[in-house]
Amino acid sequence: MSADLLEGIVEYYADEEILKADGFDDAVIGVDEKTMRLIYSVGRCIEILVEDGMTMEDAIEYFDFNVSGAWVGDKTPIWSQDMLYYVR
Repeated sequence: MSADLLEGIVEYYADEEILKADGFDDAVIGVDEKTMRLIYSVGRCIEILVEDGMTMEDAIEYFDFNVSGAWVGDKTPIWSQDMLYYVR
């Protein structure tokens, strides 16, 4: 469903630059219309990494250092903390 949401966002805002996080299309939960930054579910991102074969611990560490910790400019995605088990 989230991949459909992402597709809809990209189509609706076709004139805007929207930066996507590779491999996490199914974790998109919205867009911030003021900054035109995608909003991702952190919990779903962790689940995607686990589904791809990582342990929960490895997925959290990878996400912290390689995904949410990466600054890629003004369009860096927003990471919504939505899972209670996920603690930094």
